[in-house]
Amino acid sequence: MTPYDTPAGPPPQGGGTPHTAPDTAPDAAPDADRALLPTATPARTRAVVRQLVRPHRGLVVAGFATMVLATGVGLLTQPLLGHIVDVVTAHRSPDALTWPVVGLAGVAAVQGLMTAVGLSLLSRLGETVLARLRELFVERALALPLERLEQAGSGDLSARVTRDVSRVADAVRGALPELTRSGLSIVLTLGALALLDWRFLLAALVAVPVQAHTARWYMTNAVPLYARERIATGAQQQQLLDTIGGARTVRAYRLQDGHTRRVTASSRAAVELTMRGVRLVLRFYGRLHIAEYAGLASVLVTGFLLVRSGAASVGTATAAALYFLGLFGPVNTALVLLDDAQSATAGLARLVGVVDEPAPPLPAQGAARALGEASVTLSGVSHAYVPGRPVLHGVDLHVRPGERVALVGTTGAGKTTLAKLVAGLHQPAAGRVAVGGAPPKESGGAVGLVTQEVHVFAGPLADDLRLARPDASEQDLRDALAAVGALGWAEALPEGLDTVVGSGGRALTPDRAQQLALARLLLADPPVVVLDEATAEAGSSGARVLDEAAERALHGRTALVVAHRLSQAAAADRVVVLSDGRVLEDGTHDRLLAAGGAYAALWHAWSGSRSPDPSPAPAPSPAPSPAPREPARD
Repeated sequence: MTPYDTPAGPPPQGGGTPHTAPDTAPDAAPDADRALLPTATPARTRAVVRQLVRPHRGLVVAGFATMVLATGVGLLTQPLLGHIVDVVTAHRSPDALTWPVVGLAGVAAVQGLMTAVGLSLLSRLGETVLARLRELFVERALALPLERLEQAGSGDLSARVTRDVSRVADAVRGALPELTRSGLSIVLTLGALALLDWRFLLAALVAVPVQAHTARWYMTNAVPLYARERIATGAQQQQLLDTIGGARTVRAYRLQDGHTRRVTASSRAAVELTMRGVRLVLRFYGRLHIAEYAGLASVLVTGFLLVRSGAASVGTATAAALYFLGLFGPVNTALVLLDDAQSATAGLARLVGVVDEPAPPLPAQGAARALGEASVTLSGVSHAYVPGRPVLHGVDLHVRPGERVALVGTTGAGKTTLAKLVAGLHQPAAGRVAVGGAPPKESGGAVGLVTQEVHVFAGPLADDLRLARPDASEQDLRDALAAVGALGWAEALPEGLDTVVGSGGRALTPDRAQQLALARLLLADPPVVVLDEATAEAGSSGARVLDEAAERALHGRTALVVAHRLSQAAAADRVVVLSDGRVLEDGTHDRLLAAGGAYAALWHAWSGSRSPDPSPAPAPSPAPSPAPREPARD
């Protein structure tokens, strides 16, 4: 079915292996023709974060209040140490040290406990919000139109799902709690300095202009740099996927050197941006050290002057110096975590960019059943994967309710593209596609698509079947499996329909996976079915079973069959021959054979017999024609 059995990425020509077109421009920029998925603006990113946090305001308040109390208790350490200094310098009795020492132990215990609780609350908040963001991202990513994903390339989406999610998750688990604690420590420590003596606060603030300038300079340079690094990493990943996925074609056309250069160029671009980030961080640390030395010198000089004038005790000056030294950790942590924060922010903006993609309209419930035996109409349909390079040209086609039409033609004729337009996976560049009088995406799941490349989801076999109809009973599942000849092997599995299949479970052979897809089709019960190489396993031992299963799945439905074996065309009510994206012939199998045209030439070439009247019509092509920088389509 359309949501379950359609492989991502551009459709292969002739239903063959993807990435079969030779690349004649190996030295082009790896992302020159990619329209990457959007990245949200900083304002929009903040707005989405606020929306995600708003339902958890209680957790925010509890976590923040606990961290404030923990930090405040911890700031009692410096005055207690200053008091100990005063006791020692005044040569007072050792008994006077008892309570300050006990106080230090109490402060450490209370601060440790409250900090643990506060960090736990903040971590729970972060993980909850991150989980919701992941859900929204997956929801929108799965709803993206296929042509949009093709334009961006699977590498861009893959980089967001892996690297960007990982960066944001690391920030939530590490940077967020630490930034909160560091920020509170800085603010409360400055307040404590003011309580000791306002002149200590002024001395400490000497470091602030340098730190503020350093932070602003770093953020100004880091945000665009990390955004570019994410994009370059996505382009690098896309190039690797393209090269590895098309390895057979690369070797067949001896394009190894060109692809190696392109992989090297994309990798070099990513490494160069990474090294620029390293140099930026080194300069950042150097400026921070200048601020620390200036501030500490100012506080020590102020303490010396105040103690000499009698305005402050040695213990008070000691406490002020300890407060400023205590700022080194939080300030450095906060500023250093800006590196992680900016990297995570860049990743977050890329995730929000996908989350903000418009959600597709929901089809009306029950619309598919209301259509009954729907017709399919294409009026002046044209389509191009790359602007200016059309695959279909003004195709007109009408499939009557209950009629079975076979699409045939040479490699690259446009068969798979036309089928996917009918299934609603692509939108026509021009013209109109209607299923029962409505566009495919508004027909409420009226079109079922089964292709050769079936995905078997990890989990119990019954759950895999129920993807097509969640409310299906156990008997419904057995009836569907029996109809496609799969009940025998399904019941013979170790745990029957509860056996885990797919990744990590029992692997299904290609012909059994096709039977599973056809069983899903029967469960979904769409009035219109598109089969694209769905019985390609006919060369296997289960060939007859697959053909019979497909026959039962199509019974009583309007069907469009991309016939890669012409025996499928002979069994159809009507045959439509495509050539170079245009309808070349249209008629019954017998009538087209008698006409001696393109279909007759294809039939005789396929069946191995000799045509009595050879036609100049196109002959079957054993391999896709080279097309510069465009993946094979049909």
